[in-house]
Amino acid sequence: MTCARRLLAINNYFYRRGGAESVFLDHIDLFAAAGWEVVPFAMQHPANLPSAWSDYFVSEIEYGGVGGPITKARQAAKIIFSLEARRKIRALIGRAPPTIAHAHNVYHHISPSIFGALKAEGVPLVMTAHDLKIGCPAYKMLSQGRVCERCHGGRIHNVLLHRCVKDSALVSGLVLMETLVHRSLGLYRNTIDRLIAPSRFYRDKLVEWGWDASRITYIPNCIDTSQYSPAFHEDDYFVYAGRLAPEKGLVTLVRAAALSRQRLVLAGTGPEEPALRHLAWNLGADVVFAGHLDKPELKRLIGEALALVLPSEWYENAPISVLEAYALGRPVIGTRIGGIPELVADGETGLLVEPGSPAMLADALAALASLSPTARAGLGAAGRDWVSREFSPDGYRDRTMDLYEALG
Repeated sequence: MTCARRLLAINNYFYRRGGAESVFLDHIDLFAAAGWEVVPFAMQHPANLPSAWSDYFVSEIEYGGVGGPITKARQAAKIIFSLEARRKIRALIGRAPPTIAHAHNVYHHISPSIFGALKAEGVPLVMTAHDLKIGCPAYKMLSQGRVCERCHGGRIHNVLLHRCVKDSALVSGLVLMETLVHRSLGLYRNTIDRLIAPSRFYRDKLVEWGWDASRITYIPNCIDTSQYSPAFHEDDYFVYAGRLAPEKGLVTLVRAAALSRQRLVLAGTGPEEPALRHLAWNLGADVVFAGHLDKPELKRLIGEALALVLPSEWYENAPISVLEAYALGRPVIGTRIGGIPELVADGETGLLVEPGSPAMLADALAALASLSPTARAGLGAAGRDWVSREFSPDGYRDRTMDLYEALG
């Protein structure tokens, strides 16, 4: 690629809404800094960052809002196949022909209808698998709060049979229809040149579910440790930072905090909060609900904690929160599920426990709390050194650039 290089960067949202959006926007910054022209394609939203290309963004869709049957039917059609998105991406390609397109999360808003248009124009297409949507219709391989692989082998009717999405027959039925249409048209399998898996677990799981291993490249997420400084002061609490959702294992964590008599701070919001507050009160657990925190305050909270705890009970991918904890010089307690074990070296950068076991997690909390501050700092320092070497922005950019050049 000796000529001017242009990256078409695609994601539903164009602001820092969650982990996927952070990866997407950091990716844009890295390639812009490397001299690429980056053209974003996203959904219109009041919180979006400014962009000279926003006129090409698709109309905003907010599910669960007001609207009559016709409005909801139109939204349902857009979930499955957005004609508007396909039309606008064609116009954008005509205005700014890309060297390569890199998609992140597109389903339910932009929709994969755009992929065929890219293919028709001969634009190489890469997609990062932030979740397991291309295997599991419900995207988490989770049903009724438990890990679920019933849809393996194409048995996707299970998403409706077990009401896997929001425990709703209507929503699960819509997702089933979406999956049937996307698979019959080959909107993912026949258009994506290469998938990027941020964890080896996701790479291997997608191969188990029928994806060709040669079309999946493992490229881990990155973190710029120069933007994080370990705290001088250590407080007396453990911290969880993220969404308060059932699959995150927070009931197990609150029970473990009560058993171990350790102080716990939960930073984040979500549907599980009322139940967690009630549980903590019943158990007499010392739990503080900190709510949503801005980045500087969250850094301080994690940086002064005894450790970050990630008690997930679903197939986590490659949580950025673990990399951030290490960058702040803090150890991590994680569960042996999904991609988490790839990020926690047991006994070296933190501790690993089995998911769903309050007793095991309580033992890990007590064990880490019993260490000297120097020993805990040593675990955190080992984590910081590791991510500085293996998860650097330069490494991420170089691996991704090599992939682009192989496809270009």
